[in-house]
Amino acid sequence: MTMSQPSPGSQPSPTPEARGPQPKQPLRWNVVLLDDNDHSFPYVIRMLQELFYLNEKQAAEIADQIHTQGRAIVFTTHREHAELKVEQVVGFGRDPHLPSSKGAMSVVLEPVT
Repeated sequence: MTMSQPSPGSQPSPTPEARGPQPKQPLRWNVVLLDDNDHSFPYVIRMLQELFYLNEKQAAEIADQIHTQGRAIVFTTHREHAELKVEQVVGFGRDPHLPSSKGAMSVVLEPVT
């Protein structure tokens, strides 16, 4: 009786256990802007348009939600991209329309639940 040999250069496919653990899909994170008295509507609308590519109507609706509800989710993505968006919000700086503005708008990351 002869046993068949695998053809040269071919390897049997490894079992899932032999491949090791599969990478998990990244969790999704919300970028949340918080209301404060240090930023004007024009500033918030402009920031939303420039950083999150919203049109004026969408940006105005979110700015109103931030003002009335104290917060708004403005973007949901994987963690690294969400962290980049937080850095961009912080980098947008103070509101030039308000002399009392001392810095960037308050922004937090929250895992999607």
